[in-house]
Amino acid sequence: MRRGSSSRLPRKRPSGRKALLATLMLLVAVASAFPLVWMVLSSLKTPAESMQVPPVWIPHTPSLDAYEKVSGVVNVGRSMWNSLVIASITTAGILITSMMAGYAFAKYHFPAKSLLFSLLIATMFLPPIVTLIPLYRLVGSIGLNASLAGIIVPNLANAFGIFLMRQFISGVPDDLIDAARMDGASELLILFKIVAPSVAPAIAALALFAFVYHWNSYLWPLTVLQGNADAYPIVISLSRLLSYNRGAVNTGLVMAGATLAVLPPLILFVLLQRFFVDSIVGSAIKG
Repeated sequence: MRRGSSSRLPRKRPSGRKALLATLMLLVAVASAFPLVWMVLSSLKTPAESMQVPPVWIPHTPSLDAYEKVSGVVNVGRSMWNSLVIASITTAGILITSMMAGYAFAKYHFPAKSLLFSLLIATMFLPPIVTLIPLYRLVGSIGLNASLAGIIVPNLANAFGIFLMRQFISGVPDDLIDAARMDGASELLILFKIVAPSVAPAIAALALFAFVYHWNSYLWPLTVLQGNADAYPIVISLSRLLSYNRGAVNTGLVMAGATLAVLPPLILFVLLQRFFVDSIVGSAIKG
């Protein structure tokens, strides 16, 4: 038998379809990142560069003057702290209530379970504006108006979070939970020591969604706080910069304020990105 007589399989060349798909994905990524990059670069421009036509893409002499001016118009430190308190406590509450309720819906059997879960899902289709007035009157009746607690308390439970946790916890093996019960573990211990690590990507994704949503929330805090400027979150405080947006000379000031507001959610996304991707992959495999 002669050497080299065995046939070799031809190497597959990357198809044109894959190249086109990669190009489209790259274009979408660039288009999505462009507003953020433009905002940061504009915050570093001098007033002369902001007014220049055609526009200057990259500042020749980057300056942090706009960030110093923002501190003179808005109490950035206080507003950022208020937003951090609102978003952090609300996110923690949503994670706890969603895990407990999701665990109950996934692993317990009780009367009207399907009906209650259907009603829970139905609340997800209600526009937030529909519940604004009832929630406002409820907050006023318990004396939480014009306070951070009035913003936080009505949002400590979330229907989407319960639904998400229920779907992921359903995939945790029942045998694992039963074995823990036989060993004498309490339900809370099972939930936080066994179930929670098994659904860590879903928890991270929910934490990211909840934090970003409540960090960017505008209408509900504005309604509850009733002009209490000391308790304003950063999103409401930055509305003062709208009056500076009429002239191009103040573009850097507005962009600097927007950059400060977007930094905490962006940092959180970078930290939880791996878990967020894992949750998407896991849900796709389950589907």
